[in-house]
Amino acid sequence: MTRIGGNPAISTEHAYGLTLRVARWRQGAGGVPLLFLNGIGADIAAAAPLLARIDGREVWTLDMPGVGGSPDTLLPYNAPTMASVVMEIADRLGHVQIDVAGFSWGGALAQQIAVQFPERIRRLILMATTPAVTAPGIGWAALLDSDMLASGMKLPTATPLGLAYQGLAMAGWTSAAMLPQLKTMPVLILMGRNDGIVPASHGQMIANLIDNSVLEVVPGSHLFPFTHAADISLRISAFLDQQPQAAQQQQVAA
Repeated sequence: MTRIGGNPAISTEHAYGLTLRVARWRQGAGGVPLLFLNGIGADIAAAAPLLARIDGREVWTLDMPGVGGSPDTLLPYNAPTMASVVMEIADRLGHVQIDVAGFSWGGALAQQIAVQFPERIRRLILMATTPAVTAPGIGWAALLDSDMLASGMKLPTATPLGLAYQGLAMAGWTSAAMLPQLKTMPVLILMGRNDGIVPASHGQMIANLIDNSVLEVVPGSHLFPFTHAADISLRISAFLDQQPQAAQQQQVAA
């Protein structure tokens, strides 16, 4: 059994015919809960060192079908369907409003959720992601990520079908026409300075589409949320804890 750091509460949720493993840190804590959406093929255990560090709120995540503790699904799914699945689970957890953070593939899904359910999302954090998932190698190419190699970190494996369906879900997907709708939502975009998989220019593309969003290029390569977990968790918390007026002033300054 894969060890998951930080002792989260683990449950199995069923929605839209899918069975998904869910992990919740600091269950029932006050404030707005944070949903984290992981990269392709990465499971709860990979995200645990980051999520366990984010204090002061409930933080939850889930394994996609065929990843970690979630079994394969018989049929493929698309981004809008998975967004609906995730928000159905949020309903069952009692989360009327949430903050959303997404990394890589999960950053694309986070964008889809934000434009599909804008009234449910308070703040959005996008990390090492893109407004168009068309570049080959996202996910497996992270096996050669310089930060990961230096740290000895290993990505967990997913089933071949799980990986195939995750890739298929975003085939031809783009948020370019939808992102301008998020101009009133506080959005933080974090990109790795040495990311060779999703270069920082992709973050700039997102920033150009969302008025008043904040773009920061941080040290590290593609897996910086995990290999620089201490620094990134502090940046996430600072953004989520900002008062609305302070957040607006930061966006204007950016």
